[in-house]
Amino acid sequence: MRASALHLPQADACAFCSYLAGTRPYTILWTEPRVASLVTQEQRGIGHLLVLPKRHVVTLLDLADAEAEDLMLAVRDAAAAIDRTYERPGIAVWQNNGTAAHQAIPHLHFHVAGTLPGGGTNFGDVDEIPLEKTLAIGRELAPHIPQRRGRRATT
Repeated sequence: MRASALHLPQADACAFCSYLAGTRPYTILWTEPRVASLVTQEQRGIGHLLVLPKRHVVTLLDLADAEAEDLMLAVRDAAAAIDRTYERPGIAVWQNNGTAAHQAIPHLHFHVAGTLPGGGTNFGDVDEIPLEKTLAIGRELAPHIPQRRGRRATT
């Protein structure tokens, strides 16, 4: 692969890697050998989840083929869990690469969220909700997570 022209966000340490390692508290909904799904504290929609590779990968351009397959299946399954749990009229999926596309954390991740009552999702500033609320969202979603070999629910 050729070198990328993307301008990437900088960070001393990767927040997602810290969450996955258990060194910083966060609600991890499920893990698989190569992928994890987290309940974000910045709820921009109903049941807003993050789906990411467990290996530190900065952008979509850095993803291995096997990770890409597992990641897309997990994005689909996150949408299915949101649909079954919250019965929203729409589900948004988005992913950003580079600071010009508003990537803030230098670890590839997909956002999956049920639409808000007025439609769409909130792309403006949102308050972070406490860990107790993300845990409650995780408990609501957990019974609706599609089962796959190697997947382990953590909430």
